[in-house]
Amino acid sequence: MAIVDGIVSLFILIMLILIIVLVFFACKPWRFLFSSRSRSSIKDDEIERPLVLDDANLVHNPISELPINYDLEGTSILNEGHFRPPRPPGLIYKQRPSAASCHMSQDVISDPSEEVAVGQTLKLSPAQLAEFQKHNRNSETDRLQDFVQRDILDQRSCLTLEVITGPSRELRCSVQSTIPSKLPLTLGRVSPSDLLIKDSEVSGKHALINWNLEKMKWELVDMGSLNGTLLNSQPINHLDPGSRQWSNPTELANGDIITLGMTTKVIVHITSQNKIHIPFGVGVASDPMSRRRGGKKLAMEDVCYYQWPLPGLDKFGLFGICDGHGGDGAARSASKVFPEIVANILSDSLKREKVVSICDASNVLRDAFSQTEACLNHYYEGCTATVLLVWADDNEKFFAQCANVGDSACVMNVDGKEINMTEDHKITSYSERLRIEEAGEPLRDGETRLYGINLARMLGDKFLKQQDCRFSSEPYISQVVHIDKASRAFAILASDGLWDVMNGKKAIQLVFQKRDKYSTDDGDNDNSAEKVANLLLSEARTLRTKDNTSIIFLDFDTLSRFSCKAEC
Repeated sequence: MAIVDGIVSLFILIMLILIIVLVFFACKPWRFLFSSRSRSSIKDDEIERPLVLDDANLVHNPISELPINYDLEGTSILNEGHFRPPRPPGLIYKQRPSAASCHMSQDVISDPSEEVAVGQTLKLSPAQLAEFQKHNRNSETDRLQDFVQRDILDQRSCLTLEVITGPSRELRCSVQSTIPSKLPLTLGRVSPSDLLIKDSEVSGKHALINWNLEKMKWELVDMGSLNGTLLNSQPINHLDPGSRQWSNPTELANGDIITLGMTTKVIVHITSQNKIHIPFGVGVASDPMSRRRGGKKLAMEDVCYYQWPLPGLDKFGLFGICDGHGGDGAARSASKVFPEIVANILSDSLKREKVVSICDASNVLRDAFSQTEACLNHYYEGCTATVLLVWADDNEKFFAQCANVGDSACVMNVDGKEINMTEDHKITSYSERLRIEEAGEPLRDGETRLYGINLARMLGDKFLKQQDCRFSSEPYISQVVHIDKASRAFAILASDGLWDVMNGKKAIQLVFQKRDKYSTDDGDNDNSAEKVANLLLSEARTLRTKDNTSIIFLDFDTLSRFSCKAEC
């Protein structure tokens, strides 16, 4: 009986063992071990994983990507031609989301575990790399042969950036598309950024702008900034703020607004210079200044601008300064509208030919002031306006005529003779008090202001003009100054920040002291004009001016060279 019981127990034990073995093989527990190892391996190698398109049939435009040979400083190895090497065959890239679909909040932080899922590159085998490099060299050779046939003047464009809000407001930087050694232009908080912005919200290397030779366009790239980059209020940086990956290039247009972080805004000025040059030196300088040495900077209400040539007018150019009060709105509006109105008036061939034939543009300037005043809709802001119209005849002789309202002045010197091109329209000036008296409402003795304003002529200020007819926007118009090749001539336009501490004679003396030295030292007349403008600005600062100061210096001694300037 005991033997039978032992056999039964052994049989049951064997059956249990068989059942356990069957369950073991059915569950396959070893798969979890291998799966864990696999996941660990993927995490280690994930950085090498390429992006793939949701739709493999979607055609990708390689021009919209950054060149593979960009280094971390933002400069391109192939900077001489700005060529963009083609992508290696066989790679597929994820489609970039359209700007319209981007609704990103600066406060949202994505899951860090998703960082490696964006912007990674494919590690090529040695054979693939060799094939790609061969393909790349052949492609670049073909492109070189193609591009050398192009006229370099047709590729000439000038980009000017102006910081309009934030701690570095009024900072400016310009670059030409035809000077590859200056490209790309970098924006950041630390040196050697070309546009050095002292704003804690701006990354050390925040963004760059480069010239796309194939598209003939300027393109903006976010360099993995911490707080992102907006173009016209739309984000261009990667949606994952933790990825710190460079964005795809985005085309820029004249008038675009770039926002870096939350407070710094930069306006884009793009000037086409196709086979066109400014035949004399131009220098621009400005500073908001402060009420006391080392004090807080004043709000900048000056706007200076110039355009040569005016659209559709090869031999006409306009140079102007507007000094705002009550804000910079009227000054900015006037500086934008005035060149457009003058160009529109002179587009009439009869009016243009009359200006050239009689050597006088008084009617054009008077009409332009009237139309500009009608366009402005600023009731509680106003501005001075001083504009110098310059044109040339068929004999390469130049003519200059000025018109102004307010106290921003222009002086010229031709062969040693000082010429005042403007009239002071302060309430205290004799000519203005006489005009007001002739209008039938003379000022009282000792009265130096009307409604708190020390000017009697300005653009804008519609409310004041409705209250008192003594305010006017009628400009003073100068006589025409003739400048031929043998003349030694220059002009200084400046807001009252300069003229409050310096008269025209003193300014002209400073120019004579330094102009020839700058031209001899640099051999670059454009640069010497800039140096003269900055010299005058520095002197105003030394004399402790307490108002915004903006200066445009025109040097007519130098002819026939290229210059690239934009609104400032």
